[in-house]
Amino acid sequence: MDNDVSAGSTTTTIVGRLALGITLLAFGIGHTGVIDQVTAADAVTVAQYVGGIALFVAGLLALREKDTASGTAFVVLGALWFTWAVSADNQVSANAAGLFLLLFALVALSLTFAGGDTLGQGTYGLFFVSLLLLALGVFADSEVLGRAGGWFAVAAGAVAWYAATAVLAHWPTDVSRRAAGRRMTAAG
Repeated sequence: MDNDVSAGSTTTTIVGRLALGITLLAFGIGHTGVIDQVTAADAVTVAQYVGGIALFVAGLLALREKDTASGTAFVVLGALWFTWAVSADNQVSANAAGLFLLLFALVALSLTFAGGDTLGQGTYGLFFVSLLLLALGVFADSEVLGRAGGWFAVAAGAVAWYAATAVLAHWPTDVSRRAAGRRMTAAG
């Protein structure tokens, strides 16, 4: 692995990734049912303030710093978390809730394909799978799909948290595409 600290090394990006990591971990753990009597609804406050407001502000600051990729991701995901949190007490149909999750899964998919560093793409890719599974779980009334979606959210949160911590601690942030550190060519 290379020690590529340039990827997401601005303070704003670090703060944004920590906010996203904390929110995804709280949200995901709530969906997994791994902690007795802790549900996704218990993550509403974290989602509103850390995932919603703090992440949105980090996105605006990243955009001001000309970091379009992180800025766009943080603003859009901040809006997602804030909307989810403030509408958590509203009674909506299962289909409306599933549609909300599916639409934001598509946003996460766009963020995955938008480029950026490997850890960012990994976070958004795992979050896409999480939201897709959660949406399908809501549509199919499947607790198993919901729990699986929760575990993918936990994994996405762990990757986001690592991405931020790695920059601060000067740990590796880029996965080398070379096999076992050797250059591989088509001819061998």
